[in-house]
Amino acid sequence: MNHKDFISQLTEQTNLSAKEANRLSQMLTDTIANALDDGDAVAIQGFGLFEVKKKMERIVVNPSSRQRMLVPPKLVVAFKPSATLKERTTKA
Repeated sequence: MNHKDFISQLTEQTNLSAKEANRLSQMLTDTIANALDDGDAVAIQGFGLFEVKKKMERIVVNPSSRQRMLVPPKLVVAFKPSATLKERTTKA
């Protein structure tokens, strides 16, 4: 599902205009991004947990040249789905 499809679904389910649904979606993503920028985790009940994790520096080897390179530490966003979401997505 892309952004356009998401906004379409949101307008159908909430009876909002497409412009209002897009604004609501943008506000949600901005709020999550701002919380993550501040170093806070964001837990959405029934969906999951977004958090910032630090990856340590590591040495990698280029397989073709066998050259070793140092990858510096960095911050990454991690998502852990809730048990409810896992259960819903694993139904076959």
